[in-house]
Amino acid sequence: MIVVMKRGATPEEIEHMIRRVEELGLKAHPIYGTERTVIAAIGEKRDEHRQSLESGAGVAEVVPILAPYKVASREVKPEPTVVRVGSLAAGNKHIGMIAGPCSVESEEQMISTAQAVKRAGATALRGGAFKPRTSPYSFQGLKEEGLRILAAARDETGLAVVTEVLAAEDVELVARWADVLQIGARNMQNYRLLEAAGETGRPILLKRGPAATMDELLLAAEYILNVGNPNVMLCERGIRTFETHTRFTLPLATVPYLHERTHLPVVVDPSHGTGHTNLVVPMACAAIAAGADGIMVEVHPDPEMAMSDGYQSLNFEQFGEAMALCRKMADCMGRQIMVNEEASSQK
Repeated sequence: MIVVMKRGATPEEIEHMIRRVEELGLKAHPIYGTERTVIAAIGEKRDEHRQSLESGAGVAEVVPILAPYKVASREVKPEPTVVRVGSLAAGNKHIGMIAGPCSVESEEQMISTAQAVKRAGATALRGGAFKPRTSPYSFQGLKEEGLRILAAARDETGLAVVTEVLAAEDVELVARWADVLQIGARNMQNYRLLEAAGETGRPILLKRGPAATMDELLLAAEYILNVGNPNVMLCERGIRTFETHTRFTLPLATVPYLHERTHLPVVVDPSHGTGHTNLVVPMACAAIAAGADGIMVEVHPDPEMAMSDGYQSLNFEQFGEAMALCRKMADCMGRQIMVNEEASSQK
């Protein structure tokens, strides 16, 4: 249930109600909005405590949460969440552009890519140090050395680093180097990993599993929110269907659907969602038109020589063209791609 505080409720009244919720054996999630504060009371046997909470000082009303996902629901927080970390902002009218190679291959590769995508207007750098591959014989990533290289690219350019963490035991290591922890599609329902990643306090980019429903995605996000980490970005990266003309099927109806049900920002990955370089840019623009709060694309200095996913990666020139089109689409939709100063001076 939600304890809705009155407009003008004092900090002391809010703190008192947080303590009161916890005394009843419930978990309190205070959410401080622009007009008023609400406290989500999560746990078993919530309804029997409703009248007790309604009598609290500064309380306007206590209402049930109907959605199975509690803290992620717009019932709890009507205002959209904006996730901010370093150079990246995603949510509300801000569109974050996350770009970089599928895999970290060398320091030269990452530095040159980081410089190129920043010049074009990217606001964050992606790159896989730990790579989940279908075959055990495929390139698995440079691991800790890859994390060090990503940090060097951040030092060189100032771009926030987004990278995937595969296992709960690796969370502390990856969080030491990265700004945003990515939970990949294969791990969307790895609940121990979700909790461990959430407990770092780092923003989390949570990718939808290839066969996951919307409720399953939102309940996965709830695991992160439930440990007290409010900075979650949902990522649509395509689902598996009977179609073979693309790597996955990219359902952009996901974006407005999620915006109706959750305050969390929604990012779209058209690289994995299509699997073909020539389809990435049109679908990135379409995602912005659908209301996406961020775009995540794969960019490589020489896609033909990439150690993974070169067939869906843009080169530097193609990414520059993609950014120009995405800016035009964002302008049409009355939204803003958060462009860094260097990119602004070269537009």
